[in-house]
Amino acid sequence: MNVNLTRRVSFCAAHSYWIPELSEDENRALFGRWARSEGHGHNYILELTVGGEIDPKTGMVVNITAIDEILRREIVARLDGKFLNREVTHFRTTPTSLEMIVRFAHERIVPFLPARVAFVSLRLFELPTFWSDYEEVDGLMVTSLTRSYEFSASHRLHSNALTDEENRSVFGKCDNLNGHGHNYVFEVTLSGEPDKRTGMLYDLDSLDTIVDQQVISAFDHKHLNLDTPDFRDTNPTSEMLAIAIWQRLALRLPTAKATDTGHAARLSRVVVRETARNSFEYRGD
Repeated sequence: MNVNLTRRVSFCAAHSYWIPELSEDENRALFGRWARSEGHGHNYILELTVGGEIDPKTGMVVNITAIDEILRREIVARLDGKFLNREVTHFRTTPTSLEMIVRFAHERIVPFLPARVAFVSLRLFELPTFWSDYEEVDGLMVTSLTRSYEFSASHRLHSNALTDEENRSVFGKCDNLNGHGHNYVFEVTLSGEPDKRTGMLYDLDSLDTIVDQQVISAFDHKHLNLDTPDFRDTNPTSEMLAIAIWQRLALRLPTAKATDTGHAARLSRVVVRETARNSFEYRGD
């Protein structure tokens, strides 16, 4: 029986988006408002997931103490309380983006994992609404970046393909004539290869602008059935909302490798969380 184990560790560190050999104007062109040589700091959270067969003697995949020792020695001891660009040798020549820090963690952790477990993934949070993953997908190591957003909207779950009686039977109170509302949370994930100079998959300010223009402005404080063309003839279930968000973002974000922006990032996933109890994921299939 194969089971995955996830262990979390935290550290505090400062970093700067700044390339010393470039001028201030060149740095601002690359990093936008984040270009500051003096830097800023974060409370980072790193989650390591490993997997393997359960040891019949202990009932465990691996002793958590062994994982903790690796995380404390290779990550916390090296990064906690440090200014990454100035005090960590690796980052004197490597950008200190979230994407590159999680890759550094992979380099430091994997060689020391116990033989009985295999690396599954790493997730590094800069904020609760902003994180990067590094994981193996179809035999290749993939870097991804996820940003979480929210909007408030009302909707009525009612299908024109069903009778009124069938709608009431299928959707119950969610078929309320005047609708009902949610505070929707949705996640946008980009995957690909970080830019060599910035270490970023995609400019965060640009992503925020695109999401605001394409999704939040279209849906926030709207009645989805009545106020949006997306659901004029479509039942606004959360499944269909995830697809609608993808389609709107795909008008502005690449869904395959982009060569014209200097990035090889693509839109790879949209997740919609209607409540704390349910979520819906769409990958453009």
